[in-house]
Amino acid sequence: GSNALRYNTTGDNNTALGRLALYLNTTADNNTAVGLSALGANTTGAQNTALGTLALAQNTTANDNIAIGFQALTTNTTGASNTAVGKNSLANNTTAANNTAVGFNSLGANTTGTLNVAIGYNSLDANTNGNHNTALGYNTLGAQNFGSATDSYNTAVGSAAGAAVTTGTQNTLIGGLAGDAITTGGANTSVGYLSL
Repeated sequence: GSNALRYNTTGDNNTALGRLALYLNTTADNNTAVGLSALGANTTGAQNTALGTLALAQNTTANDNIAIGFQALTTNTTGASNTAVGKNSLANNTTAANNTAVGFNSLGANTTGTLNVAIGYNSLDANTNGNHNTALGYNTLGAQNFGSATDSYNTAVGSAAGAAVTTGTQNTLIGGLAGDAITTGGANTSVGYLSL
């Protein structure tokens, strides 16, 4: 595509398909970028894979990221070892590392929260800086959002499990709508449909 790998100087083993893909890459190796501006701002970040328009578009120096889907990890700059699959997954992530998001808008608002796993449409989509969370299912932990970095250790499995949790921590919620009334409560264990 037009201006793909435009400024590459010594970078090896890179693949760029699409307008402005890996546009600013200079010395980084082993990147794959497919789509408009995929990895477009990358300069020295290596071993990244970006598939989709604006995937990892603002990544500069971070390594070992995988972004698949429109705007997946699009604002990531230095966050490393993230995996985002689905439109807008981890779209607002900037510096956070070691997150896995699979599904539309999963971890979509996350900026600095680390070590999170979100699988399912809108799972953990409001989380910005909570750490150590696992959400599996539609809208699981969808409202969780802390004012500052928090090791929250919430686990929710099942459609809309923990969907109302905002600042509660150390909850384990398993089943459809499990813990659906919990907002700020912590250290709860709920197993079964509509439990708690």
